[in-house]
Amino acid sequence: MSNYGDEARARFVAEPPKRAGRTPFERDRGRIVHSSALRRLSAKTQVLGPGVDDFVRNRLTHSQEVAQVARELGASLGCDPEIVDSAALAHDLGHPPFGHNGEVALDAVAEPCGGFEGNAQTLRLLTRLEAKTFASDGSSVGLNLTRGTLAACVKYPWARGEAPDGGGKFGVYADDLPVFAWLRDGAEPFVRPVEAEVMDLSDDIAYSVHDIEDGVVGGWFDLVGDLELDRVCAVARDWYAPAATDDRLLAAFDRLRAMPEWPSAAFDGSRRALAALKSLTSALIGRFAVSAQTATRRVWGEGPLVRYEAHLEVPAETLDEITMLKAVAAHHVMLADDRVEQLAEQRDLLTALVGRLIEREGRDFDRDLAADFAAAADDAARLRVAVDQVACLTDLSARQRAARIGL
Repeated sequence: MSNYGDEARARFVAEPPKRAGRTPFERDRGRIVHSSALRRLSAKTQVLGPGVDDFVRNRLTHSQEVAQVARELGASLGCDPEIVDSAALAHDLGHPPFGHNGEVALDAVAEPCGGFEGNAQTLRLLTRLEAKTFASDGSSVGLNLTRGTLAACVKYPWARGEAPDGGGKFGVYADDLPVFAWLRDGAEPFVRPVEAEVMDLSDDIAYSVHDIEDGVVGGWFDLVGDLELDRVCAVARDWYAPAATDDRLLAAFDRLRAMPEWPSAAFDGSRRALAALKSLTSALIGRFAVSAQTATRRVWGEGPLVRYEAHLEVPAETLDEITMLKAVAAHHVMLADDRVEQLAEQRDLLTALVGRLIEREGRDFDRDLAADFAAAADDAARLRVAVDQVACLTDLSARQRAARIGL
């Protein structure tokens, strides 16, 4: 706590003193844990939809696993563990129904009002849509988190079209720029605090490793079978690492297969096979986290690393290994032929749902969002509220809402 100054502990709207015994960052975590947005993640797609398989992760269990990795990695570097834990729990709050597929649909339909991005939607939830605190003018400021926690939640600290690498990811919508400017006070453009970097890597670690576990247990592929590595490398370049060569990616995968924990027999669903797979996931998480911790300490020394005073260092070899794990799952699960038609249907449903909600002039919105729709000044603002409404739904409630209004 002593490593974080008043600027990190400040809130957008000042609050009266609370009972002693809890730090501001512990209060932040409590607010996220008790938020409705976090609860909804239990019914949102991670890779496979909720209810498809009792074993696979959903967005909530994924977020909990990211938080565990982030808390330990952050603490090893001297970050406040509550800040990195909160950022990890919050990192996927803005994801709409049907995961990244839903993001694609909402980004297209929201083009007239500035597009859709799950990370920008997370900031919107934390600073506007979640009900907790109001400003003196009567406007909602969401959970009113501290600057230190809120800055750690922003994975892409720039607006649409401003990405330094020219990519499409962004972290703030135009009408959320005032709070964004506040939380970024004193920061250099595009630079993330180390806590956000820890959250981001922990997310990559958790979903790269656990998507492999889910894919094996679900029967989508086997780690001792034919993983179609030529196609996996192509997916790795197309989705994650455009500059990577086959030689580099295959070398990374060879390093992983040389680990003593890598399975030597096909997965048969037995308790022993499950235990072997769990040993692999533990070893992979440890491998990646320790690699980043060691490299970071080598560059930045042994003192506490907080805010904008240091950066997380991740070796290129580690990034390649993570990329290959993600690409294995992407190729064998997300891009499987039998999912193509399902994904198209999901996108069509969300697109139609936004349009019908607007046509019905707010009659089918949740009460809080109906008020936002009524107060919207123009068509773009009304579209943004309709997108907010759909993004707040779960996989199941999106279908239920669509059926209720005749889609």
